[in-house]
Amino acid sequence: MTSRLSPEDQRRVDEYLSAPQHRVERRPFRPWLLLLLVVAVTIGLGLLSRLLSGLVL
Repeated sequence: MTSRLSPEDQRRVDEYLSAPQHRVERRPFRPWLLLLLVVAVTIGLGLLSRLLSGLVL
């Protein structure tokens, strides 16, 4: 895919992206951990809801 930027603008973008503050090492994305977290939060909030409803009613 060719760039729609002019060569000068592309050079500026390349300089911006190669700056040290834009080169952050990130851990790989782990979807199973995210799914586990969502399920745990959902179960926890459900249990909290049941506990509160038992105290109120």
